[in-house]
Amino acid sequence: MEQITVADFDPAEYIETPEDVFLTLKVADEEGDPELLLSVIRDIARSNGMAQLAKELNLDRAGLYKSFAPEGNPSFKTVFNLLDLLGLRLKIESKSA
Repeated sequence: MEQITVADFDPAEYIETPEDVFLTLKVADEEGDPELLLSVIRDIARSNGMAQLAKELNLDRAGLYKSFAPEGNPSFKTVFNLLDLLGLRLKIESKSA
């Protein structure tokens, strides 16, 4: 039997356009899982270059990586500022909408 090798999948490599960013976040938000949403934000940040984003947010690169690591807990301010930097904003809706 032939052995099959599967390459690691890195979602950050497939988030290329502002529409990719928007749709990826929209789907993650619809799942209602905060850990998934933070994971997607991390992938989006990596796809845009963490070092440059950290510089624009006046944070160090290591700190930004640590905030969005799976065990990280970024502040709301960091998430809000990062989304703003990516040209996005949060929108609050009623659950019944």
